[in-house]
Amino acid sequence: MDQLCIVTTGGTIDKIYFDDKSDYQIGEPQIGRILDELGVAFRYSVIPIIRKDSLHITAADRELIRAAIAAQDAQHVLVTHGTDSMVETAKVLATIPGKTIVLTGALNPARFRGSDAEFNIGTAVGAVQSLPAGVYIAMNGRIWDPAKVRKNVEANRFEAL
Repeated sequence: MDQLCIVTTGGTIDKIYFDDKSDYQIGEPQIGRILDELGVAFRYSVIPIIRKDSLHITAADRELIRAAIAAQDAQHVLVTHGTDSMVETAKVLATIPGKTIVLTGALNPARFRGSDAEFNIGTAVGAVQSLPAGVYIAMNGRIWDPAKVRKNVEANRFEAL
């Protein structure tokens, strides 16, 4: 992997809460700070595309994300995305040939102690370097085929269909 291209779209991983989980905004992408703190041994670039909760991502937004990734020279792309509509975006990105694309996010904001953000990012970084071309989801310590996974909202985790 020469350089990892990271595309950010918002989601819980970048949320800042102002009260008890009701009033929030999507803040600056956290992945660069996380990778710098961890001292990773690879080069990366961060391209913020949108800052939205994934429930508010539209078909036009997904096309914008797809076009931005397709335009990159990088063969390895990590996408941070909200978990609620991650599967839908992954299916759109599956139309991009010749790249390994891994989507990840967090069930708790990266700014929160005990967040799953760092673990999910680490899983995604390993996956994007080792998997063949295609689109994958890295959540809950597993790598998922977007056509065979769903988010279980009640259990707050991803699971096989």
